[in-house]
Amino acid sequence: MTELLLTLTATGVVLALTSGLLGVFVVWQKQAYFGATLAHTALLGVALGLLLQLDWQWMVILVALATGWGVHWLLGHTRLAADTLLGILAHTTLAVALVLLSHAPVTFSLDSFLFGDILAVTRADLWTALGLLALTGLFVARNWRALLNLTLNEELAFAEGVPTRRVRLMLILLLALVIALSIKLVGVLLITSLLILPPAAARHFSRTPEQMLAGSMAIATASVVGGLALSWQLDWPAGPAIVVTATGFFLLALPFRR
Repeated sequence: MTELLLTLTATGVVLALTSGLLGVFVVWQKQAYFGATLAHTALLGVALGLLLQLDWQWMVILVALATGWGVHWLLGHTRLAADTLLGILAHTTLAVALVLLSHAPVTFSLDSFLFGDILAVTRADLWTALGLLALTGLFVARNWRALLNLTLNEELAFAEGVPTRRVRLMLILLLALVIALSIKLVGVLLITSLLILPPAAARHFSRTPEQMLAGSMAIATASVVGGLALSWQLDWPAGPAIVVTATGFFLLALPFRR
């Protein structure tokens, strides 16, 4: 039991650090709806995995990556506004996923995918999460200035030689991966909350981008640890408990608004 709890907690902390790291860019670039769209499409990966009797988590990763690349391509090749395009993708993929799930050849609990199933986390998930954290940290460290310039003014960043399309695509693909891997932790419906609540809270007491980044990661970690503790002590579902804790930190941060 002790080893299981350590694995669950460690995986949650690693995913929290990654989501806190990427979440600041979701907030800065106003991409909350994009995160929600990726979360909806993740359910399509679950449906395909169950229908084809393949590992659903790998199918979620493949579908999330394909969706991230597809959104990136479509935004550059359509006249539709971003929110319109994302709305179409989110609701269409959700509808298709629900249709496919109705024909799945196995019995399953949809609640575990919608709200998370922390007990399904394995040691392999921990190692995968560690790899994603390392990849994300390397990407942000090497492209920090480019990401800031892209956030402030994309046209100016491009004029200064920043490979804006490549950097944005990499950010989108990393977001897709963290959403795919976090389904077991908080579920499809709640994963976007873990991306936006910690950086939104950290924004209230941060003077610099670096402070907000550190604050976001710290609050995300505290939210996961606190949520798991509440889940253990009060028998709450883990995913909602984590989001409630993150919301609590956000509310506590409101008086410190700068």
